Amino acid sequence: MTQQRDDLPRTFQKFTERFPELRDAHQAIAQLADKAGSLSRRECELIKMGICMGAGLESAFRSHVRRAMEHGATIGEVEQAVVLAMTTVGFPRTAAAWQWAHKQIAHDRDEES
Repeated sequence: MTQQRDDLPRTFQKFTERFPELRDAHQAIAQLADKAGSLSRRECELIKMGICMGAGLESAFRSHVRRAMEHGATIGEVEQAVVLAMTTVGFPRTAAAWQWAHKQIAHDRDEES
């Protein structure tokens, strides 16, 4: 059985506690997808931010902001990933994602203090 991370959204944690086999299958697929190419972990997380932004998934988006920065992304790179999606997902979703990103950055800074 795989250990849960405390920084994952509570809903995700509860769901995967209820369905551990689905959690394990999901994690196995994610690991296979990670190995399917040559992108760095930082690049993968920036891409996943864009996917979450387009889907309107705030908690997942914030999780990928955190992970991108854990893997060396700068605030400028996070901001660029948000801005790049503007012509595809529109200004309102871009402004929302900008806010989500900065909430996560501030949250992470507070946790470091």
